[in-house]
Amino acid sequence: MKRTDYISWDEYFMGIAMLAARRSKDPNTQVGACIVSKENIIISTGYNGMPAGCSDDEYPWEREGEDTKYPYVVHAELNAILNANGRDLRGSKLYVALFPCNECAKAIIQSGVKEVYYLSDKYADTRTTQASKRMLRSAGVECIRLCPENKIITLELIPDEEK
Repeated sequence: MKRTDYISWDEYFMGIAMLAARRSKDPNTQVGACIVSKENIIISTGYNGMPAGCSDDEYPWEREGEDTKYPYVVHAELNAILNANGRDLRGSKLYVALFPCNECAKAIIQSGVKEVYYLSDKYADTRTTQASKRMLRSAGVECIRLCPENKIITLELIPDEEK
């Protein structure tokens, strides 16, 4: 008899996005993204961080003050789109922990992503998130708040012979 306690596709892809977020060096907000084809094949992943070639030790991570992280950090969604290296994203799905900002929404629309699955919408009342939702709606991008059945997925990186 086959296993019945396996995770759903949505949980799997959101789990990949959350695992990608663990690569972020941002001390406050770690966001990951996973782009998936119509055939449920992972096309790309990304997380919020400094652009390639820009040392994350030489740029600020502060949220307030004169020199903040905001002009420098590439968001997870844009990173995933750019990491796709020109592959066709039309009709794809994007999984991300946090609802996309207005700048990422533009890239999502332009790249052809058709569905966005997210966990949190904590900035829902901001002008930028409202602009994001308006653009995504106008472009026909479906946004789905994911409420996974499995809230926790545990990974063990222990080989069988060490268990």
